[in-house]
Amino acid sequence: MDKRNNLFAYASIMLLLILSASCRSTRLLSEDQALITKTEITGIDPQFQEQAEGYIPPDMRPNSRINLFVYNLANAKKGRYRTQNIRNVGEAPHLLDSAVVDYAAQQIHRYLMSKGYFNAKVDSRIIRKGKRAHVFFNAEPGAPFLLRNVAVDIADPQLAGWYAERQRSDPAIRPGVRYDADSLVAERELIYHLMRQRGYYDYLRQYMRVDVDTGLNNNQADIRLIVDNPEGQEAHTRHTIDSSFVVVRHDRQALNLPTPEKKLLPGGIHFEDATGRFKPDPIARYLFHKQGDIYNVTMENLTYDRLYELNGFRSVKVTYTKPDSARLNMHYELIPRPYMGNQIEGEYMFNAGMSGFNIGNTFTHRNLFGGLEQLEVKLRYGVLFDSRLSGNLFSRVFNNDFQVGVNITVPRLITPFAVSPTGRNGLSRTVFSSNLQSFDQHRTYSNRYFSNTISYHWYDTRFKQHSLTPLVLEYRYGQLNADFAQRLIDQGFLLYVRSNNRAYFGLGSQYAYTVNAPRLTQLADFMYFRGALDLSGNLLGLASQVINFKQNEDGEKEFLGVPYLQYAKLETDIRLYRYFGGNRQLVIRLNPGIAVPYGNNSSLLIFEKSFYGGGMNGIRAWQARTLGPGNYNREVVDPGLRLNLRNLDQLGEIKLEGNIEYRFKLLNDVFGAKLKAASFADFGNIWRIRENELNPGGEFRFDKFLGQIAIGAGAGLRFDLDYFVVRLDAGIKVRDPQFNGAKQWVISELFNSREFKEQYRVTNAPDRYNFIQYNFGIGMPF
Repeated sequence: MDKRNNLFAYASIMLLLILSASCRSTRLLSEDQALITKTEITGIDPQFQEQAEGYIPPDMRPNSRINLFVYNLANAKKGRYRTQNIRNVGEAPHLLDSAVVDYAAQQIHRYLMSKGYFNAKVDSRIIRKGKRAHVFFNAEPGAPFLLRNVAVDIADPQLAGWYAERQRSDPAIRPGVRYDADSLVAERELIYHLMRQRGYYDYLRQYMRVDVDTGLNNNQADIRLIVDNPEGQEAHTRHTIDSSFVVVRHDRQALNLPTPEKKLLPGGIHFEDATGRFKPDPIARYLFHKQGDIYNVTMENLTYDRLYELNGFRSVKVTYTKPDSARLNMHYELIPRPYMGNQIEGEYMFNAGMSGFNIGNTFTHRNLFGGLEQLEVKLRYGVLFDSRLSGNLFSRVFNNDFQVGVNITVPRLITPFAVSPTGRNGLSRTVFSSNLQSFDQHRTYSNRYFSNTISYHWYDTRFKQHSLTPLVLEYRYGQLNADFAQRLIDQGFLLYVRSNNRAYFGLGSQYAYTVNAPRLTQLADFMYFRGALDLSGNLLGLASQVINFKQNEDGEKEFLGVPYLQYAKLETDIRLYRYFGGNRQLVIRLNPGIAVPYGNNSSLLIFEKSFYGGGMNGIRAWQARTLGPGNYNREVVDPGLRLNLRNLDQLGEIKLEGNIEYRFKLLNDVFGAKLKAASFADFGNIWRIRENELNPGGEFRFDKFLGQIAIGAGAGLRFDLDYFVVRLDAGIKVRDPQFNGAKQWVISELFNSREFKEQYRVTNAPDRYNFIQYNFGIGMPF
């Protein structure tokens, strides 16, 4: 029997063992117990089916076979369940309880009545087969009751006018529609928010009540919506804002100043700082209730949102007092977060004899100059080891990458002209950033990259964000190893040497537009979009038409002694999120991009601006920078150059990447974390815009690019610790475009991998082929 048959045999045995364990899931039950293995509701309109099933208690639904197997394995003792020291893993068996069945039937009946089926009947039936039980609920809803007359009795004439105006534009409750208790609850919430947005601070939901008359013929109902006034009053009291009192203090009294700093600001804002660290104006800017304003709960919620977004306060509390019956004083109690923080992140990668790690440290100061300015100092170091290199561990360093970045974020737009700091939709920010990167690859290449930017971030609506970077200053100095450069020239790669063994200067701008970023942490149905445009060199290009810039031997114009970059880069990220209840979610993502070098450096896009394929957040079956471009296969590279060019030659100016990922939860508690999982399929590639001597077969052509799409599939685990997610993904190569024809479907060679890998080693050494890529890191892939 060959290895493929062996693997199929082992897989079959494991499957039989799991099925056997599932079939024996009742072995630990006593004779009077029965495991619920099926629940079903019949007779209900499909539009109500899912909600009705939600009224079946969770412990009356069938167990997950795997979770029950884990529970049984951990809690079995002498052929019975443990009664002491029960281990909290898996899922306890859901046992039949006739009282719970009756309760579920009653709940389903109440639900149908709430939907207008007042004559509904719900019966339950239990079928026992040994120690297993099937529970069936059969509903006879009858005809729904429709609304005949809708009367509105609102005692307050002003509220009556507002409500009548709303009803004319969008009447949710009207004659002829089916009675629905949920619609009445929604109407009560609408009136509550209508009142609280128009100054009625004391208004309560209990002021509204509904009388329903179902004693009519022909399944009809009359309803009367009543909104009362406060007892003894002819109308509800409308409140205005008087003074605001802001107190900033530590929750530990010992940290506060003996005498707090006090200041009176325009608009009746009394500012008191017991910490001595905060300026009043940046805080007052986001107090949306002003003196003389009508009370509005929306403004109160906006104040909460913006003060928390400043990232300087751990607790924000808003309370009210009444100097008289129609005025409100606002009291803000702000407790600051620790002024300084530190966070360490890391990830580990290994594949095909290459292994390495990235580690990062972020230091944060949350109130740098007293105006809630945030300072971030980020340090990141990555190293990749190659087991094929000789010597000790340090001699096997294939490449290392060190980065340091300093960001200062100011919570407002700093511009030479006046900008209204409304902040209604989100916190506007100005970010000053400086970054330095030092990259070295073994006997190949070293790169030094420095950038400075000024960015503005603001919101058009709550879910639409703009990011404009009007100034991007970049300087890059790349140097090839002398011996390696000469070998490249000897192999005909002179263009590559000229493009990389030199310095560049960049002066450009960037813009990004993002939709629905705040929803990324929600389980809901929505679409996410991000589009980014990066332009460089156009201003210098115009200047060169007027000023006679010096040219180098390659004909490139120089600024400050080095050629300047000129390119345009566009990238979009489109995602569709579908929520299926619980923790089940489907994400479909498409991520295309194109970068066009032109003008002063039209021959080749620089390394930092190029696209690459693979990686833990992209096509996960490939290690980063090891996919594409196009049909490019590294066997065409001289074996003496192959190792040195690794991670440098697989770049492109066109990118098309897509992902389909289904996410779900496995266990509620595993060492204090929720254990979630995902199955995924990734596809895509990168391409050169035009034919390039460095990457034969790597250029993009409409008549062949579909045959160059890489496909990977896999599964992963996510340990959700609420504050962050630890992720482990395993991606399997399904289709590899570096091969031709049917050989691209490498999944067919998975069970004959030794022979396939040996053949690949002969043609591509020292590169190794690996069918499975493991990725370990922090955070979700997208």
